[in-house]
Amino acid sequence: METQRSKTNVESPESPTHSPTSPVSTPPISSPPPPHIPIEIVSEEEMALIESALAFATTRFSTQLHKNARSIHSISVLSKRNVLASDIEDCGGQNKQQKKKFRVNESLLYRFRRKRGLSVTDITASEWCEKQTELSFHHGKPKASKAMEAGKARHEVLEKEVIRRVKVQIETAEDVWALKVLNFIRGINQLQFDGLTREVPIIGFAHGVWMVGVIDEIRMPLTGTERNLTLVETKTRSHAGFPRDPQRRNGRLQLMCYKYLWDNLITNKFPYKQFLNFFSLNPNHILCEDIRENTAKSGFPAQTLNELLRYHQTTCSMLPLAHEQMLLSIGLDNSNFI
Repeated sequence: METQRSKTNVESPESPTHSPTSPVSTPPISSPPPPHIPIEIVSEEEMALIESALAFATTRFSTQLHKNARSIHSISVLSKRNVLASDIEDCGGQNKQQKKKFRVNESLLYRFRRKRGLSVTDITASEWCEKQTELSFHHGKPKASKAMEAGKARHEVLEKEVIRRVKVQIETAEDVWALKVLNFIRGINQLQFDGLTREVPIIGFAHGVWMVGVIDEIRMPLTGTERNLTLVETKTRSHAGFPRDPQRRNGRLQLMCYKYLWDNLITNKFPYKQFLNFFSLNPNHILCEDIRENTAKSGFPAQTLNELLRYHQTTCSMLPLAHEQMLLSIGLDNSNFI
């Protein structure tokens, strides 16, 4: 709601001039009637609407700054905090309302994935149903169905065929990301020796967004001149039959995301400094004891996150690109056939 205030200039009549030498009698001058100034009374309800509109416009401007540059967004947030702190007595309960509106206008990516990165399954889930993905961000994922539990169990069986899980007690955010890097390096080492590995975590930077994912299976020939590896995505069905096109398209999209992240990790230098700054990680942080022990047993002892990232860089420099032809494996939950 926009209101325009009319400005009226009121001019007062000049008083008659008198000669400095001799008085001059003049007839009385009748003063003009006072001008009519329109008065508009604004109710408290209308005033509240005006203030709300102003707060909304300010919030939209701050949100646009965030989209253009993350640093500018940080400056706007800090300045807004200072203003709110200095005028807290004047604003009263409006601070909470303005803060709530600012939070509503933030993107889902910034609100729910800025500390962990956008996962590949987030992309495929939004391709399947955008509204369902949005609701899962706000209210959490729905309870796993029988089909989902069967698929999870199937993945665990396939993983145990080539990987032995070890429990690790993590303590900090640096430990969380170090564990992903550790599992990636161990998976690649297994791939180079055995030609097969499963459940490989991958971290990548694509179009200004940090992304994470877990590749179900990677295959690489150990003999011959062809060294390009094959990415495999495993899907489990509760009943026999070929899946329909939307399900196949969703699986293909997931594989294409993995290939993009993989090839980008190989051809482009991983932005380690940007990675540390974005997730507010300390490169010299001493990792937890469990991770240090596992790195030593795996042949690349690392005490800090920075040392582990150096091994990650060396590992990526030796990897080939992913093959253009990828594999979408579909099988039953009660069968070893894929």
